[in-house]
Amino acid sequence: MGYRAVLFDAGETLVHPHPSFPELLSATLRSEGLEVEPDAIRQAVHVLSSRFEGAARDKELWSTSPERSRAFWASVYRILLEALGLEFGDGLGARIYETFTDVANYRAFSDVEPVLRRLRARGLLLGVVSNFEDWLERLLQSLGLARFFDVRVISGSEGVEKPDPAIFRLALDRAGASAPEAAYVGDSPFFDIEPAEALGMEAVLLDRRGRYPDHRGLRITSLTELPALLGMAA
Repeated sequence: MGYRAVLFDAGETLVHPHPSFPELLSATLRSEGLEVEPDAIRQAVHVLSSRFEGAARDKELWSTSPERSRAFWASVYRILLEALGLEFGDGLGARIYETFTDVANYRAFSDVEPVLRRLRARGLLLGVVSNFEDWLERLLQSLGLARFFDVRVISGSEGVEKPDPAIFRLALDRAGASAPEAAYVGDSPFFDIEPAEALGMEAVLLDRRGRYPDHRGLRITSLTELPALLGMAA
């Protein structure tokens, strides 16, 4: 069927820490006198999955205030640093938090703007639905992406987080589209794909890092594949 709206996750879908999370964290730790190679961080990040999913199941709403955000990310950094054999302290946690809340440390993926331009040129309404603190608005502005999105539903501003279907319903309502008229693109089966599919949206997994090769639904490894997947001829 034809689509009226295409909605996107933000982190690791549209934007990313620059040059990458492991490299940026490694540089931050080095500035504090701790030598950890990016590859070691890359191999350890899997330990964080249960923390994020547990927060969702317990409805921690970690993005909805600065206090909640700092406490949640401190717990995340503690888990990761302990997996790397490092001691976590409040000062180090604050330094890492500062790094990853600085908009200057983020970039848009190179495939994002060309695809957004193409979708807009076809008359599609575009939106962002993201578990992110409210400074995502500033980040989108700084990267020149905000102008593409008619709908922005950011958990830190709305008080509801994925995978709660309420955040997707809010985005659909603002887009003036029914679930079957909308596609949703994200990088997490748990936070993005499963709840979007449950509402009847066309859910597309953006698997940039090849983490889910056996995903049974729609899967792409670059946004450049999205227009064709949505039935848009070249």
